[in-house]
Amino acid sequence: MKSTGMVRRIDNLGRIVIPKEIRYTMHIHNGDPLEIYTDSQGSVIFKKYSPAGELSAFMQQYGEVLSKYLNRPLLICDRDRVISAAGISRREYLKKGITPWVDELMQNRKSYVYNGKSQLKPVEEMNRNAAMITPIVASSDVVGAIILLQNGQEEAPSQTEITLVQVAATFLGNQMEK
Repeated sequence: MKSTGMVRRIDNLGRIVIPKEIRYTMHIHNGDPLEIYTDSQGSVIFKKYSPAGELSAFMQQYGEVLSKYLNRPLLICDRDRVISAAGISRREYLKKGITPWVDELMQNRKSYVYNGKSQLKPVEEMNRNAAMITPIVASSDVVGAIILLQNGQEEAPSQTEITLVQVAATFLGNQMEK
């Protein structure tokens, strides 16, 4: 564990304020759920909760089938990072952070479809452009997104690809509600 040098007091209602710098660095937004852990040395650990992370093995299988059918690389992310990669090197993409514009799309519950003009990179430190991004919504909360990547040639996704990715996002959202 790494010390931040910041000290906060617990108020009379048992609350503690997580410093703005830490919230920003860890991509913690108002209303985000946090898991609380303790260890045998008396430490209390807060970890950002990811409902999508709990289904990562299922999402990996679903993503592989969809990627193979569409013949395009595909990523599935939670609100912060890539949790599943199909059709490309998993090692290269897993756990990489999403770019701020993908975070903004998710916060605004908007989809993105490449139109032949603007090329957007969805993952930090990666050179691939997005063909499509669709948020995954579970219990009225955005929990992640499906990112269909360009497969070499910069072409807009077909209506069939758009529909399949939207169906996949809806299906995964429904699975997280159960």
